[in-house]
Amino acid sequence: MVKENLYQPFEIDFKELKEFPKAMYKNNFFKLIYIVDGTGLQYINQYSFNYRKGNLFLITPQDSYSFVIEDKTKFFFLSFNDIYIRPKTNKDNDWVQRMEYILQNASHRPGCILKNRVDKPLVSVLVEAIYNENNFLQLYHAKIVQQIVNTLILVVARNIALKLPKNIKENTGEPVLDILHYIQQHIFEQEKLKSECIGEAFGISLAYLGRYFKKQTGETLQQYILNYKLRLIETRLLHSDMRINEIANELNFSDESHLHRMFKKHKGLSPSQYRKRNL
Repeated sequence: MVKENLYQPFEIDFKELKEFPKAMYKNNFFKLIYIVDGTGLQYINQYSFNYRKGNLFLITPQDSYSFVIEDKTKFFFLSFNDIYIRPKTNKDNDWVQRMEYILQNASHRPGCILKNRVDKPLVSVLVEAIYNENNFLQLYHAKIVQQIVNTLILVVARNIALKLPKNIKENTGEPVLDILHYIQQHIFEQEKLKSECIGEAFGISLAYLGRYFKKQTGETLQQYILNYKLRLIETRLLHSDMRINEIANELNFSDESHLHRMFKKHKGLSPSQYRKRNL
């Protein structure tokens, strides 16, 4: 495992490679990787994805990653740490806490993060603008690059937030964000996902917890946990070679048939049919 270091609040690099260094990388900072051109395979944690021009990946501090290049690839790398997105004034504090939450939330969402169709050409323009500013070094280029980087990170946050519960907004109360983070942290620990445990962890009564969570997110607590598990199952079906019984065991279903029934009820296909159709 290779660890890289970050010496500035953010660092930018463009590389054109025929072969990616044969190593897995893991860092203590965030890294955006945009495919300017080329094709190949990205490995992140235990999953693999075909990449192509226009894909954007966010590597969080929890992730390990590498690439296998098929066609010569031009990469854009933007590395930044949580210090970079921390508030400069108390006025900014609430929004930045949401930003940190949103970016950390990406750790369970491997693959291209551009889900909003209108943002794809926008990201292409932003990356090209950074490239041009770095090449021509005109007056105020450093300040302009910083503003473009800020915009790019906001676009990333917006695309990740699209997959959060439907009522989550940038001004959503902090307690529910902490609850969502708790659920994601403990999604593989069935006991800790019980309402009683969540309420106890946050000092919230069982009666109030359900009403509060539904009001803040638009989903019941159990709906959110189920939908989150469904997304994890989809990821494993499409981007890993895990068997159905292994996925069922990991996510604490009583057995493979239990996962099969639940998945088919909500997706209209069995897990094996879903994997076969989408692959």
